[in-house]
Parts: sequence; structure tokens; C-alpha cells
Amino acid sequence: MSVLLQTSKGDIVIDLFTELAPLACKNFLKLCKIKYYHLCTFHYVDKGFVIQTGDPTNTGKGGESIYGICFGEQARYFEDEFTPKLRHNRKGRVSMANAGQPNTNGSQFFIALSDQLEYLDDKYTIFGQVEEGWETVEAIESVLVDERKKPFQVIRIYHTIILDDPFPDPPGLPPIPPSPERNDRQREESSEVRLDDDEVWQEEEGLDSEEREKMRRRKEARSRAEVLEIIGDIPDAEVKPPETTLFVCKLNPVTRSEDLELIFSRFGECKAEIIKDKVTGESLCYGFIEFPDRKASEQAFFKMNNCLIDDRRIRVDFSQSVAKLWNRVRQGYCDRLEEDEEFLHSHRKRSNHSEYLFDDDLEEKALFQYRRGSSHSKTRKRHK
Repeated sequence: MSVLLQTSKGDIVIDLFTELAPLACKNFLKLCKIKYYHLCTFHYVDKGFVIQTGDPTNTGKGGESIYGICFGEQARYFEDEFTPKLRHNRKGRVSMANAGQPNTNGSQFFIALSDQLEYLDDKYTIFGQVEEGWETVEAIESVLVDERKKPFQVIRIYHTIILDDPFPDPPGLPPIPPSPERNDRQREESSEVRLDDDEVWQEEEGLDSEEREKMRRRKEARSRAEVLEIIGDIPDAEVKPPETTLFVCKLNPVTRSEDLELIFSRFGECKAEIIKDKVTGESLCYGFIEFPDRKASEQAFFKMNNCLIDDRRIRVDFSQSVAKLWNRVRQGYCDRLEEDEEFLHSHRKRSNHSEYLFDDDLEEKALFQYRRGSSHSKTRKRHK
């Protein structure tokens, strides 16, 4: 049982788990049948996390289920369907977005961009899997977004084509309407400056795909630097990352600073420090290694990243923010990254994100990715 989404970035084929999530699958199929999703935009794009769509108001706050359309306001939402057979442990999982409470599934859904989103399990109903068109998903993921994770260029669903539907139509299903015209759904775009789906950035005109990708990467790097400047991790967006300090994480709790210093001394004189809990004295499983020159630190980075120490595969990286973080730890101002967690917590309260999906999970997701190293200047390679 599959559905083909034709978007302004290409086609996506979604296979449905009709036996494991029948309510969600029936809802999705019947909404597709009445062309409910036609011209809906991908209003939330968070690289490495999810892309979200399915709101006909294109605000992130609207939408209702097929049951609400057929049976009235009292049936606007339908119940969650959780099973241990379906987990957020694979890229391309398609799940219902809810209204911030259990059993509030409507029309919005999201596609997972990571295979490590287990903290969403038993919170959001999984009903499908992207089986074809992953390059389209990646194209949507790569677009430039604003501070609310809303794309600067509108990305629309043009058509939904049902390849197989095993469910009978519910009573009261509206007749299939003609496909809506673009002007029928301009509410949200009319109040904001956005590129339409068939436009290109003026500064990108005349550039080939490789040159456009380089330009977007430069903009992305600049954006990250500005965020670090705003939260105080670097004094200025133009500052260069420290060239002689390495950040080491995923350490075994039994590994000591002296052990790291001895192991990394093969590349030259160095000083190592593993950060410990100020109360218990236990290792927090990350630390810093400082070399006197750039050459030694680069050799250590290339040789020791993903190296096995005390039965743990460690990660070694350079970072724009580690120098100040180390100084804060040395001076006793930072305990378990509390200050950074407080920032994320306050940022979540100030953010104007969609009411659906991320009210309670934004902070959890941010801390999860932050601790896994996603805040460092060298991003990891994603794999399918």
C-alpha cells in the first residue's frame, strides 16, 4: 500500500504500515483521495531531524483528520497507535504530528531525517516509510530556513497519487474535488516574503549546481558562527576556531586524564583534561587536549578520531566553542553544560515554533544532538 507525493522538489513514494497503524493509514489515504494535501507546504525543515507538512493553512497550527471531516468537530483528532515493531530507528520514517497532547492526530505528518530519533517513540504514531525518492527528501532538507525552521523558498506538495488503498470509504466522505489552483492557498505566503517554488535565488542565477552548493555551505557556516556569537560561545562571528585544542568525547568513564595525555603525547607535548562532575567526581566522558602547535593537533585529529580507548570508540574534533567552554569549566562556572541547557530551555520558550510536534521535544532533541556533537563546526556525514 503506497502513496506517491509529487512535490516541487521531486517525487516521494511512501509505503504504509496498514496492519500496524490502520487508523493513521486510513486517515492519510482518504485525505490524499480528497486532495487535502494538494499545495500544502513543508512549513518546518530541521536538517538532520525532520521535515514536516500536511497543514492546509501552511502555518503549522491547522489541519484535521478525515474522521473530523466526515463526522464533525468531535472527531477532529484520532487516537495514537504505538507498537514495538515500529520505532524511530530508521531514516525515512513517516509519523503523525500531534497537537502537543496524546491522541491529537490530525492531518500533519513528518519524515524522519535520522535513524537515531528513538526519543520520539511512543509519542508520535509511525504509519509509513519512504521507499523511493530519498534524493527529494534530501533536496528539501538542504533548503535555507529562517530562525523558525521555515524555508525561505516555498516547497509544495503538488499532487498525491494513491497507488493502493485497501480501506473502504467512510460515510460522509466528500466527493473528490478538482485539483486546487495555487492562488487558493496563499494565506501564509501573502504576509511573508518567500520565494515561490519555481523561483531561484537571484545571486544563484548563472551558477551550476556545484557552485550553488558551495555558496549554500558558506552561508550555512556563517549562520552557525552567528548563532555561536549570539549565545556567547565565541566573541565574534568572524573568529577562527582554535587550531591547537581538540575536543574528545564518548570516553569510557574509567579513562583518566593521565591516560589521554600519555596516548596523545605520541604527537607531541600536550596537556589533557577530562571533565568531571563537581559533586561526585565522576567522569562526564568528554574532555580537552591542548597541543603547543597546529601540526601536532592536526595529526592527532586525523589519527585518533574513532580510535579505540578502553573499549570505547572515541570522537575527536575541533570546535569553535570548545576554548571558551574549557575556560568556563576550569574556572568552575560550568557544571554538566547547565548554562547551555538553560539557554536551550529559554530559547524554546521564546521560539515561535509550530504548535504541532515540538512543544515538549524541541529541548530534548536539541540537548540530544548537542551532546552527540552536532554543535561542533565539523558536521558528521549522514548515511542512509
